[in-house]
Amino acid sequence: MPESNFIDYVRIFCRSGKGGAGSVHFRREKYVPKGGPDGGDGGRGGHIIIKGNRNLWTLLHLRYMKHIFAGDGGNGRGGLKTGSGGKDIIVEVPLGTIARNTEKETTLFEITSHDETQILIHGGRGGLGNNHFKSPTNQTPRYAQPGEPAVEGWYTFELKILADIGLVGFPNAGKSTLLSVLSAAKPKIADYPFTTLVPNVGIISYRDNKSFVMADIPGIIEGASAGKGLGLKFLRHIERNSLLLFLLPADSNDIVKEYHILLNELKKYNAELLDKKKVLAISKSDLLNDDLIREIKKDLPEVPSVFISALTGFHIDALKDMLWKELNT
Repeated sequence: MPESNFIDYVRIFCRSGKGGAGSVHFRREKYVPKGGPDGGDGGRGGHIIIKGNRNLWTLLHLRYMKHIFAGDGGNGRGGLKTGSGGKDIIVEVPLGTIARNTEKETTLFEITSHDETQILIHGGRGGLGNNHFKSPTNQTPRYAQPGEPAVEGWYTFELKILADIGLVGFPNAGKSTLLSVLSAAKPKIADYPFTTLVPNVGIISYRDNKSFVMADIPGIIEGASAGKGLGLKFLRHIERNSLLLFLLPADSNDIVKEYHILLNELKKYNAELLDKKKVLAISKSDLLNDDLIREIKKDLPEVPSVFISALTGFHIDALKDMLWKELNT
């Protein structure tokens, strides 16, 4: 997926359909001169419905959709005929999409499963025809209800990628390379910072036809929680991961210090992220001998850790085992 095609935030002006008006009508036939009221009800206005689609990974298809208008309900007619219902508009979104009322700054719902539907805005109810208002003392009501008006406003859609594991690390730590080795994903890889500008998602095959989903989140830099670098653009995606895989290169000047910098940025953004399970992988371990590995192990944080090399395949299976264990305990 080209970087420019990944859109995770859109704002759209939405309007539901207004309800149709009830009818004021009286039955008039050749031999029934005083048939009484028979005005039908107005039709319901169209809803705007949000539907989950697991085959979508971006909000790109909504980027240039500035307005979404549902259909209006039809007016009632004589003979107790109800007006036609307004056309519902169904908007498909990726799993992990949150809908918000922009003006009220309220979260309405989130879509997390395939084919899940939520009504963003209800269409107006149709008005009652004059048939409903007849009584022994008012046998010829000459009034009916108008339909409910449409509801309109600005709504925000924000995508937070749903993945079991989020890859966390500094730019150029080897996250994209690891994802490409673990899965069939083909992220852009090059030897310079910020190669990854959007999250990449891969499905990792495991034993006995099991699998889990990993997201390569663009690299964190110190100050990311304040918006530096790619900042808040990617931190939102980490919130949805069940487990965080911290990836730090073996040639780092200070692995422990860099680990704590990453933790600190997550804490500043959302302290609840620190409650997630964590695994530490030391990449580029083909550069180390056994003595260096033992020396580095002494100072590592107290989280499950493994030394790996995506280039040679060193301990890649051990990493999968560790991730699966942590996801399922």
